[in-house]
Amino acid sequence: MRAVLQRVTRASVAVDGEVVGRIDEPGLLVLLGVTHDDGPEEVAWMVRKVRDLRILRDERSVADAGAPVLVVSQFTLYGDARKGRRPTWQAAAPGEVSQPLYDAVCEGLRALGTHVETGVFGAEMAVELVNDGPFTVPLETSSG
Repeated sequence: MRAVLQRVTRASVAVDGEVVGRIDEPGLLVLLGVTHDDGPEEVAWMVRKVRDLRILRDERSVADAGAPVLVVSQFTLYGDARKGRRPTWQAAAPGEVSQPLYDAVCEGLRALGTHVETGVFGAEMAVELVNDGPFTVPLETSSG
């Protein structure tokens, strides 16, 4: 599992011009990709990291600050552009594998009291954000 965490002052995601997820206060935008061998262990690790990593202002975590998180599925995090002129997506898990794990990350964060907004899995989305810092951190589970 791979994620890109961006510290934001605000962020939103729209589908067909309609905003479907939005955070209007400092928090995290999480772009999340899933690979074929991800499972419950990777979900639990990612939930802990997103919630507890101290990357918000004043070295606070989402848990410390009570900050919101906008989670957007992004299979392109598993694109491989090392050869040729077009990336391959072979390492990205198909929707039937990745959507339940994406949903599990969102639900895991919610179960710990985090306010979570989301995009629409598999949709063409327009993501807007104000990156605070800028501050961006990639994460990858050991299986990633």
